[in-house]
Amino acid sequence: MTINKYCQALAELRAKSAHELKEVGDQWRTPDLLFWGINALFGPLMLDLFADNDNAKCPVWYTAEDNALTQDWAEMLDFIGGAAFGNPPYRRSQYEGKQAITGMRNIMAHTLAMREKGGRYVFLIKAATGEVWWPEEADHIALIRGRISFDLPVWYRPAVGQPAESSAGFGAAIAVFDKSWRGERFSYIQRADLEAKGRAFMALAQFAAAKAPGEVVTPAAVELPEAESRIWPLEVGLVFNQVEGADSLALAQQNKLKANINQLWLERTPTSEIITVAGGLVNSMQGVVNA
Repeated sequence: MTINKYCQALAELRAKSAHELKEVGDQWRTPDLLFWGINALFGPLMLDLFADNDNAKCPVWYTAEDNALTQDWAEMLDFIGGAAFGNPPYRRSQYEGKQAITGMRNIMAHTLAMREKGGRYVFLIKAATGEVWWPEEADHIALIRGRISFDLPVWYRPAVGQPAESSAGFGAAIAVFDKSWRGERFSYIQRADLEAKGRAFMALAQFAAAKAPGEVVTPAAVELPEAESRIWPLEVGLVFNQVEGADSLALAQQNKLKANINQLWLERTPTSEIITVAGGLVNSMQGVVNA
């Protein structure tokens, strides 16, 4: 299969041993709390339109190689159910022959075509009302009060002098395309409220994952399951893997450690501090085991 130039450039970028922040380009990731908050309001979100195998937010996703602009989103939603989510790439329009690969005007045009076929398409976009691609035709726009900081891609390895975490943010909005929509055209939501909804939805998902079919689960059992049965955010796993000695703990202790990492992450504690705290917890747990 021939790989287009856009995908080839992405592959080369990911393979580099070190990156400049400016190279991240259109590969910023949606924070989990934000995604789950959007899911709580407009989901269930089942199809991630612009993702890769490391950052997909939904059970089904299109990669750059799949090129979402060549796919029938409505047909896919008919098959899997739910709605589609997109945190689209903002790169200038690129083409393979006459077929668009990127470009917000192209993305919005394809979205409107899919809307006419049915289904719900939910986008997290820059609140850039002056841009030519701004979706005036959306059935609902929810403007988010408060700046949004997006996450760096998992492949990002900072070069010397480059930041290891994202800090800058910008105004954002949620655009909903759904011709069956009967609600208001415009609304506002506080970022903190959206994150609170996301936190609650994530807790519900963790509870559901911990509850085995036909089994009565007590609150204590959810707090500390005996087996690895929770669905942890990707960031929790990445931090856990950087904590020395964490993988040598018993499964119940690993879950307890991940719960602590998750809480610190939700509180926006810097990664370096989380690793330090988690390392201290590992030493404490190992002390209990060795006592």
